[in-house]
Amino acid sequence: MTSATTGTRPAITLTIAGSEATGGAGAQADLKTFQELGTYGIVALTCIVSFDPKHNWNHRFVPIDPQVIADQLEAVQTCYAADLRTVKLGMMGSPTTISTVAAALKTQVWDNIVLDPVLICKGQEPGHALDTDEALKTELLPLATFVTPNHFEAESLSGMSISNVADLTEAAKKIHALSGVTVLAKGGIRLAGSDAVDVYFDGETLEVLSAPKVGEVAVSGAGCSLAAAITAELAKGQTPLQAARNAKAFVTAGIKNRVSSAAPFDALWQGGTR
Repeated sequence: MTSATTGTRPAITLTIAGSEATGGAGAQADLKTFQELGTYGIVALTCIVSFDPKHNWNHRFVPIDPQVIADQLEAVQTCYAADLRTVKLGMMGSPTTISTVAAALKTQVWDNIVLDPVLICKGQEPGHALDTDEALKTELLPLATFVTPNHFEAESLSGMSISNVADLTEAAKKIHALSGVTVLAKGGIRLAGSDAVDVYFDGETLEVLSAPKVGEVAVSGAGCSLAAAITAELAKGQTPLQAARNAKAFVTAGIKNRVSSAAPFDALWQGGTR
């Protein structure tokens, strides 16, 4: 894609994710991140999520029909057949959605598939959540090139408890050994200490990414935006390690400039680096 006026060609970045109505997370956060980082963002929606302020802000989850998901991806992949090589996978929500997305991904060659492994949906029925987790591990993780599990997800994927940076490092190594993909295991605010720590491991290079914590409460959209920032940086040609470093800085700035609301949580602002 080339601009008619400037002649510049932005990298194309696709997110396959859910809509989150307040704008803090999900596809909304992904598209804002893509725009801030200079890529041309597109989205195929998998579900509609709206927080329920009457019931502890749990997720109200509505899946998109599988055929509608397939139709979206057919349109996107046909439209950008010559340019689309990088995708971020966010919330899927059901095994059927995962199978639909996996089938579409297999129809073309990808340089980068960044999986943000959303293994739990607050308020989701436990049995359904477990089925979704298993489908994600068996159908999407093998397709990924980069995975960004948070503390809970890293424990689930590695099969170990994580209470410190050494544990997080071991978990990143285990996830890589199981999947063969580049891992950024996110400790964030979940680990004790003054810094928010994430661990990068690609099978050869190990690096601990650290930044001073900004408060002790999780910020909506931090995980989505981190994976989206990695996606954008990879699409622009950065190495996986540099993409992780740049994404960490991007998210840290977004947390520092977070947006408050009537909800009991703040949202990351993707324009925080300005």
